[in-house]
Amino acid sequence: MPTTTPSIVLSDLSFSWPDGSGVIDHLSTAFGRGRTGLVGANGAGKSTLVRLVTGDLVPTGGRLTTTGEVDLLPQRLRSRAGDTVADLLGVGPRLLALRAILAGDATERQFELLADDWDVESRAAAALADVGLGHLDGGTGIGTSTVLDRPVSTLSGGQAVLVAIAGVRLRGRPIAVFDEPSNDLDRRSRGLLLDVVDRWRGTLVVVSHDRELLEHVDEIAELRDGSMTVFGGTWSAYEQQLAVLQAAAERDVRAAEQVFKAERRQRIEAETTIARRAKAGAKAGESMPKIMANQLRGQAEATAGSLRRAHASSEQEARVAVDTAERRLRRDDTIVVDVPDPAVPASRRLAELTVRGRTVVVQGVERIAVVGDNGSGKTTLLEQLVGAPDARPHPLPDTHAVALTARVAHLGQKKDSLDNALTVLENVRRAAPEVPPREVRNRLARFLVRGDIVDRLASTLSGGERFRVALAGLLLADPPPELLVLDEPTNDLDMASTDHLLQALRGYRGALVIVSHDEEFLERLGLDARVEVG
Repeated sequence: MPTTTPSIVLSDLSFSWPDGSGVIDHLSTAFGRGRTGLVGANGAGKSTLVRLVTGDLVPTGGRLTTTGEVDLLPQRLRSRAGDTVADLLGVGPRLLALRAILAGDATERQFELLADDWDVESRAAAALADVGLGHLDGGTGIGTSTVLDRPVSTLSGGQAVLVAIAGVRLRGRPIAVFDEPSNDLDRRSRGLLLDVVDRWRGTLVVVSHDRELLEHVDEIAELRDGSMTVFGGTWSAYEQQLAVLQAAAERDVRAAEQVFKAERRQRIEAETTIARRAKAGAKAGESMPKIMANQLRGQAEATAGSLRRAHASSEQEARVAVDTAERRLRRDDTIVVDVPDPAVPASRRLAELTVRGRTVVVQGVERIAVVGDNGSGKTTLLEQLVGAPDARPHPLPDTHAVALTARVAHLGQKKDSLDNALTVLENVRRAAPEVPPREVRNRLARFLVRGDIVDRLASTLSGGERFRVALAGLLLADPPPELLVLDEPTNDLDMASTDHLLQALRGYRGALVIVSHDEEFLERLGLDARVEVG
């Protein structure tokens, strides 16, 4: 369990983008030693908070302190052309220096790069084995050196994530942040990740929407509406505590509403009484001297005014109590995904998927999942299906895919279709240049992309925001796609948005080919078939 000594302390922390749009406002909290699950809806500011903790962003107000260096497993791994497994582990320069020294280049520069890390190669091999990647040589026995020289481009997304995790463990910094680490991982790799988290020593902050992963942390920290609440225990304990708090909040709302109704009723009754007294006083004043009638009327008006103010004040206090109670209720927005109807006949052949000579025909309104272990070539098959310009031959014999319609919409695993140098609005209009900007804004609002976000650069978006923008652009196509091809669409989505996406896809009247390691999502989708790659 986390100790009482905090490893990360946020004191009145604020951050705003250069355009003035605020993300975090006067946030004070702390993360203790141990494993913390950081959760929150898409757009709540989790990715921004991670960038502040790792020093990638500088607070615009307040203070952030840590008890040691912070290491990061980013939501999206970035590698350069030619990078190797050693580079992804973070030991590339040291490994090259060691090899140069052993080859006779014993210059001062090489010794500086090595930094006395003479066992770097064996430590790297041990780190890979620790996360279950001792098999990266494919069982060929080609040796550690060759494995470390393997290009990152030849790894699957899941393998690359595990290598990066091994790099974090290898560096051994006292604080680590994992941002959506279970994205792209197959069942075996997820098991390896959970084992790593269970054995973690030091401070680990895990940003995730993955329920299974969040069952392996010591506490849940929820970022919501600019503030953070820490719940002791795992995700299921958090849900139980949340259910209790929500039930109490609902009772408080009902009680406050009853008080408000009673105060309003009393105010109406008081107005009725005031009107009746005024009418009676006016009638009585007709039979008395004018000066006395005026005096009595003034007294009555003063009494009525005092009574009105008292009841109005009580009603306002009751209204404020209702508002306060309602703010404790959770009424989270979810994306509204309008998947267009392409009106495809049930017998229309839309695609062919061939694995090891066996062909599956995709037609009409069918949902087909492409499944298999990390590295089996699922994404390669999808790239062939959509005709990606850089699609490679599939490594399996007699394995390929072809679309039989030109109306194909593809959302790749990394959502790299967005141009980081363009704004959100500009990115979406690239896919729909004939659609007026106002209509584009309206469509984005249904994906919870609204206000200042529409005019921000794509480079500033969180993973969930990036997904929603990419999907909005995809579905603005006219005519609508007959074949949707989605690669890990639930990555980066919060749980409510995942549910809404599922509902929309089940109502889609075209064909769907999907890659996902989220078995619960696939089961709920109602598949017509699975294509096993491997």
